[in-house]
Amino acid sequence: MDASFLEPVFAATGPFATVCADVTHTTENADTELDLRVRAVAERLTEQGAPEPVVEAVRSRLLESNEGGAAGTLKGRAVVVASDGSVVLDQALVDAPRREIAEWGPHPDVLPVLRQLPGRVPHVVVLIDRTGADITYVGAPGQIGEDTEEKTVQGETFHLRKVKVGGWAHDHWQNSAENQWEANAGQVAEEIASYARRLSPEFVLIAGDVRARNILADSAGDLWKDLVVTMDEGGRAAGADREPVARRADELVAEHEARACAEVLEQIQAAGAHGLSATGKEAVVDALRKGQVETLVLADDPGEDTLLVGNGPLELGVNQHDMDALGIHGEVVPTDRALLAAAVASSAGVVIVPRSAMPDEVPVAAVLRYTDASTSAS
Repeated sequence: MDASFLEPVFAATGPFATVCADVTHTTENADTELDLRVRAVAERLTEQGAPEPVVEAVRSRLLESNEGGAAGTLKGRAVVVASDGSVVLDQALVDAPRREIAEWGPHPDVLPVLRQLPGRVPHVVVLIDRTGADITYVGAPGQIGEDTEEKTVQGETFHLRKVKVGGWAHDHWQNSAENQWEANAGQVAEEIASYARRLSPEFVLIAGDVRARNILADSAGDLWKDLVVTMDEGGRAAGADREPVARRADELVAEHEARACAEVLEQIQAAGAHGLSATGKEAVVDALRKGQVETLVLADDPGEDTLLVGNGPLELGVNQHDMDALGIHGEVVPTDRALLAAAVASSAGVVIVPRSAMPDEVPVAAVLRYTDASTSAS
């Protein structure tokens, strides 16, 4: 996972309010239920000493979760607010959180947020007919409203209907229609190619009219032809059920996420033979200090361990001896929070996996960019 969207969080000044809340809005009493849930979150933050501007920022973001026609679409929301009341993270969650969080503390608790984020697998969903398509790009990191980019391509409608005439006229009209469909599909293909160049999607899911799907698939360029997945369900017409398309996209995202986790764990195992991995807290901390970490792999249950952090996120130490070697005094920080801040500061990717999937069930490992003579053994 590209964790660069967390940069504003770690650049802000704490303390922080970290909230993962249920904002489901699907029942007749949804407004009242949401008000009660948000009130409970606000009270918990206030009891912990959060100032009113921070509490109000959280309250307003949670209450707007299902406004603007989004009722029923959001089930969870994660919000991080800095001490000055600025919202530094506002993220939709695929499901209501398994455990709601409302914490006011010196460091943002973003691991539970990462565990519940929608799949940050960039992809394109295309609903196509013979006149154009609705294209949605999903997966760009950022705030709510910036995670998706939507575009409608509307082609020409002239000569779209084949007519039942014979001879030369029949062939002429049929060819005209086919040519127009191909021209419309070509416009859609150009837009998808633009996404492929700019945003590197992992797959392109195409649904809608079967003839239009086939023409578009045939029009796919080298940038994305190997990414195409087609499906028979779903359509572009008004009133068409788009739920099967959303469900299929979620399935593909889950498949890509599972594959990515498996690949990074295999990479750690294989890299150990030639030193391009670090396993365990001490080795990973050493690698982070030197900017060696390409991908930080964290267990979803890191435990209650702590690290020492100096004046910047890369001034890390397992104990005071490490900090003495750096010539600084360290602040005690929960391990997962310190490691995530260091990963973001060094532009490392982040993968969260079950503790049982980690080598020897250690809480942390890393794939390294390079090694040197001082690299700690895995």
